[in-house]
Amino acid sequence: MDSFRSKLVPVTSILLGVVVLWYIFAVFLNAPFQRDLDRRANETSTFSELIGKTLSQPKPTLPAPHQVAVNFFENTFLRPITSNRSLVYNAWVTLSSTLLGFAFGTALGIVIAVGIVHVATLDRSLMPWIIASQTIPILAVAPMIIVVLAAVGITGLVPKAMISTYLSFFPVTVGMVKGLRSPEIMHLDLMHTYNASQAQTFWKLRVPASVPFLFTSMKVAVAASLVGAIVGELPTGAVAGIGAKLLAGAYYSQSIDIWSALVAGSIVAGLLVMVVGIAGRLVDRAMGGRPA
Repeated sequence: MDSFRSKLVPVTSILLGVVVLWYIFAVFLNAPFQRDLDRRANETSTFSELIGKTLSQPKPTLPAPHQVAVNFFENTFLRPITSNRSLVYNAWVTLSSTLLGFAFGTALGIVIAVGIVHVATLDRSLMPWIIASQTIPILAVAPMIIVVLAAVGITGLVPKAMISTYLSFFPVTVGMVKGLRSPEIMHLDLMHTYNASQAQTFWKLRVPASVPFLFTSMKVAVAASLVGAIVGELPTGAVAGIGAKLLAGAYYSQSIDIWSALVAGSIVAGLLVMVVGIAGRLVDRAMGGRPA
């Protein structure tokens, strides 16, 4: 109970601070436009009236938290799940490509990490290029991937998943390399004393030692995969998905819809990270690990 309270109090305090700052910035950023509206209508608002108007604009520069909350509630619980305006439906569309890309990225990252650890040439030649690949802006890469795959007749879910793979394989590769190299020299010498083969050392020592590193990197990878799926929806002109909601909101200047979609994406990312964390604890417990 004390541990839960020690985590709840700091998180709640930070959340309340963010909400307060959000309201302050909403008033500050929306006030110029509201003053212009009052000037055109020949109206004079008191300070309290001005604040009320800035927090209730239909298309504000920065929506107030309660506006985003109301919009999120309406588009999540008051609309049919099959509706194009439902955040549940759009989140599911984005989630499908996220999970596929995450699966591809995790598998690719593990394979590359195993090769880097066991082949010195790959370590010297491949690792620098892997690091360099992450310096290229994803907004520049995404349209090229979409166009190239469309040219060979591949459209729909796979191109978005490939963009997610591009973002998610890197943290898995780095974490897995660190994990496979984490056994101490003393443990490796012990396996050598037992006359263990390279395969036996890999499966009985390196892989178990790498599991905590793998799941930690997978938490980063699954969040990056969601970002890749959203970015992948932007150049495709998608009609569904969180990225499509962002595009539609920007096109029609619906800032409240944009922020509501961002909140939905954040919730999906948080749930994915939580699921990966739970899976990591279950695997650790199955391997005989004890809670810290």
